[in-house]
Amino acid sequence: MLLSLVLHTYSMRYVLPAAVMMGTAPTYMLAWGAWRLLSAVLPARFYREVDDRLYTIYQSMVLFFFENYTGVQVIIYGDLPKNKENVIYLSNHQCTVDWIIADMLAIRQNALGHVRYVLKDGLKWLPLYGWYFSQHGGVYVKRSAKFNEKEMREKLRAQMKAETPMYLVIFPEGTRYNPEIPKVIADSQSFAEKEGLAILKHVLTPRVKATHVAIDSMKEYLDAVYDVTVAYEGTVDHKGQRKLAPSMTEFLCKECPRVHIFIDRIDLKDIPEEQMYMRRWLHERFEIKDKLLIEFYDAKDSKRRNKFPGKCVHSKLSLKKTLPSLLFLGGLTASMLLTESGRKLYVKTWIYGTLIGCLWVSIKP
Repeated sequence: MLLSLVLHTYSMRYVLPAAVMMGTAPTYMLAWGAWRLLSAVLPARFYREVDDRLYTIYQSMVLFFFENYTGVQVIIYGDLPKNKENVIYLSNHQCTVDWIIADMLAIRQNALGHVRYVLKDGLKWLPLYGWYFSQHGGVYVKRSAKFNEKEMREKLRAQMKAETPMYLVIFPEGTRYNPEIPKVIADSQSFAEKEGLAILKHVLTPRVKATHVAIDSMKEYLDAVYDVTVAYEGTVDHKGQRKLAPSMTEFLCKECPRVHIFIDRIDLKDIPEEQMYMRRWLHERFEIKDKLLIEFYDAKDSKRRNKFPGKCVHSKLSLKKTLPSLLFLGGLTASMLLTESGRKLYVKTWIYGTLIGCLWVSIKP
């Protein structure tokens, strides 16, 4: 009985956050949908300004759970500018929490509403979220030969025309680094060897297409590129071998005590424009990431493990940044669910919002 109670308590660690984050989605979509209709006759810039504010509210609530609720220590290395900038954010990719890491940095620059993602095409079918990410300026892309460069350029140019603030998140590896799937890692290393590139141990060989299109399309619009390296503490087994990075569920269950984030701000003038040269540059950036992660996971001196080199800051997110959004969205959702008509509207939003979203993304990129 005691064991059952312990297991139940453990499961509740993520049930409550998941219920709130998912449960408030219809409320958020109704608010966003109302503004979308009202702004139909207004310039796109006005729609984007309010959309960014709405997105900030929802993602601030998400960060309440991923930072304040979990109590995770966020340790930042390198130079994170205090001011908002139009940037491309390039990061290594290990798990779904990587998406949240971008939010963690953006909120510290008061740029949370500006976060937009380059996402793999299959995610556009997510209920409610898939459609909304596209509306918020996200770009869905297909891999390899199916990658549609023209489509991506057109979407980015439309964002620039609307003067959309840009915090565009790209994971150049194209898929997650998963030590439990050695074939993917071996294939990535074989490809690098074949192409005459350095073989990487803790990251996959990056793909340059989306990064090149993004930088080339927005080079006059961007302020910088943020090269971000992320490591989750506690992802090494008793033999010293790297383990799978935490899932969102595990993270919410407080299984990650500290997350280490190294930021390198790169000026656009330091990035080659031609794709073949940018490919080499991008691989060199991932070589730097690999060296940082080798130091983090494999340093012979145990005192140097579980940290990146250089000065760091333990950055704690204030409740003032997140709790008001939780109370606001939670209160609106609770109010809706207290009445029969509200509950019907809530259910219909889930059903019809998902159906309309799936129809929309199937006919429009």
